[in-house]
Amino acid sequence: MSYQVTGTLYGFDNIRNVEIKEIDELFSTMVDVNDENLSFTLVKPNLLREYAFDVPTDVKALLDINENSTVSVYNILIIQKPLEKSTINFLAPLIINHDNNYLAQAILDPKKYPDYGIAESIESFKS
Repeated sequence: MSYQVTGTLYGFDNIRNVEIKEIDELFSTMVDVNDENLSFTLVKPNLLREYAFDVPTDVKALLDINENSTVSVYNILIIQKPLEKSTINFLAPLIINHDNNYLAQAILDPKKYPDYGIAESIESFKS
């Protein structure tokens, strides 16, 4: 599925359109539509842990989110070898409004969400 990036993907200001393809239930890839060499591995955080936050007001406006919007959340995974050493950024979620296919990145305040880290190892979520 293709999405229009509203706002900024931090560190990647030029990305305006992305495509997300599901690999399996947990993992997906996000590719820049204009540069197939620029891709990210994503995870669905709720499959790993309890993960809830208030969507910042500015992100709600960028995505045109209201109480009836169909929204999903992903986090970026930084791949390491071995895979268990890969890390997840829980403080910069990607939020998608499926009603208009808009995607934006939020930056969460670590003081408000002290249980979420910027580089949490995926091996810490093994059951």
